[in-house]
Amino acid sequence: MKPQANLMSLDDALAAVLAQAVRLDAPEMVDTFEADGRVLWADAVSPLQVPPLDNSAMDGYAVRCADVAQAGVVLPVSQRIPAGHVGEPLQPGTAARIFTGAAVPQGADAIVMQEDADVQPDGSVRINAVPAPSQWVRKAGEDIANGSTVLHAGMRLTPAALGLAASIGMAQLRVARRPRVALFSTGDELVMPGAVAPQDMPPGSIYNSNRFFLRALLQRLGCEVNDCGIVPDNRDATMRVMREAARGNDLIVSTAGVSVGEEDHVKPAVEALGELGLWKISMKPGKPFAFGTIFSQDADGSGQRKRTHFMGLPGNPVSSFVTFLMLVRPFVLRLQGMENVTPRSVRMKAAFDITKADARREFLRVRYAEQGSVELFKNQSSGVLTSAAWGDGVVDNPAMTTIQRGDWVRFISFAELLQ
Repeated sequence: MKPQANLMSLDDALAAVLAQAVRLDAPEMVDTFEADGRVLWADAVSPLQVPPLDNSAMDGYAVRCADVAQAGVVLPVSQRIPAGHVGEPLQPGTAARIFTGAAVPQGADAIVMQEDADVQPDGSVRINAVPAPSQWVRKAGEDIANGSTVLHAGMRLTPAALGLAASIGMAQLRVARRPRVALFSTGDELVMPGAVAPQDMPPGSIYNSNRFFLRALLQRLGCEVNDCGIVPDNRDATMRVMREAARGNDLIVSTAGVSVGEEDHVKPAVEALGELGLWKISMKPGKPFAFGTIFSQDADGSGQRKRTHFMGLPGNPVSSFVTFLMLVRPFVLRLQGMENVTPRSVRMKAAFDITKADARREFLRVRYAEQGSVELFKNQSSGVLTSAAWGDGVVDNPAMTTIQRGDWVRFISFAELLQ
């Protein structure tokens, strides 16, 4: 089998899509408690050092190393320093009872943990281990230096990042606004779960699965989703939904109807309302993909044309799922200001064989097996959504490439793609 010369490579398609992804305007301030998963708009610069003072990493005793030249030295305890308190300068020949997080008193240069000390009947303490200088002392500024950038613009905030922001006193963070995305499916055959019982489904009808996973994927990426439902295979209805969706959204995502058949009305609808690029991409599953722009009048009555991005996905569920992950996901993240939108991959060993090379770049649904390997779902059809629910990720297999058991393959986890 030879490569299909009339197909666009996935890398070229992604580059063309990202070239149109301009960061959305109007950032917003949100409570740091509510910022998980949001994309940071501007660098977070620390106005202080963390920790602010040298502090103890252990419950124990602050000492001068010069006073504990050998194990067994007994020192009077001159003070007690809990966390949140600053003690007096440590007098030579004494120890200070100290607790984790408490500021190390001036003059002390090591902490002896309490397990290495014995309290004597008179309240003094016997030091049973010779401390090294700076032992169990967390130095001021060792985590964060004053004036340093602790979080960078364009990063997607994680729970750890929120804690870091809080540690420098940031109660609020400026983040990119959520992209507003209109989502709809096309097809007279589609039925919503709950609308018709399985035993009453008309012949030729199917439940609309794409709408559920696409909505969830968009929400995981921080989008506000405007669900426009199911659009019948009718050009007027398609144009009406497109026109309305373009007015209040940054992006329109649809499934099915992007080919050139008599019942495929998305293509002419977008062309009538804007501009459309209809591409056949060298990827499997996937291939048909539409990207374009729909023009509408600004809601404020300014008379200026508003541009709303459009992305049309294939109708087969696995094709729609994989195409979303490889093209829509990076586009939506770039709209929020993220620069690095390429999913990380790792090398794994194949616990399967692919004896027939495909002309297109394949994304094979696999799951973890033993000893750092991945196994293949037996049915890789684009209509078998079970493969995506069963799998832990995909193997990104180049076109015209066979795989033998034990070969190294490029694995991209769903945890990476869906976070």
